[in-house]
Amino acid sequence: MTELKNDPTWQVTRTMRSRARSLRRDLTNAERRIWSALRAHRLDGAGFRRQKPIGPYIADFVCEASKLIVELDGGQHFDAANEMRDARRDAYLVGKGYRVLRFNNHDVMVNKDGVLETIAAAIASSPSLTLPRKRGRGQTSTSGESE
Repeated sequence: MTELKNDPTWQVTRTMRSRARSLRRDLTNAERRIWSALRAHRLDGAGFRRQKPIGPYIADFVCEASKLIVELDGGQHFDAANEMRDARRDAYLVGKGYRVLRFNNHDVMVNKDGVLETIAAAIASSPSLTLPRKRGRGQTSTSGESE
């Protein structure tokens, strides 16, 4: 059997895809607040996707251009068993070339601007980020001359 070279090396199972869709529909209040600031390239022009499957995990927010994952953690993440599980998850994602930023929901609700500044700084420090071009938006000439 001949294997095609253009086949992707990843696959998302139906169960994982269904779970990601469900998580997209049912955002927490903290996720909703951060998503409103990240969506549509609103944070320094960086594109984010929410609830994206990566391997056996679903990442809360992913910026592929800067290989950055933002995770928002509720109270259940702070017991010993879940901290160990999160450490394994982070190690897997780092092994795939991502940087992982974790914030707790309380920080997002009380200090959203600080969280967004931290995310923006991580994006700015990314060596591989190429932002989309504006394609002439905002370039208006009142004198009729071309620029």
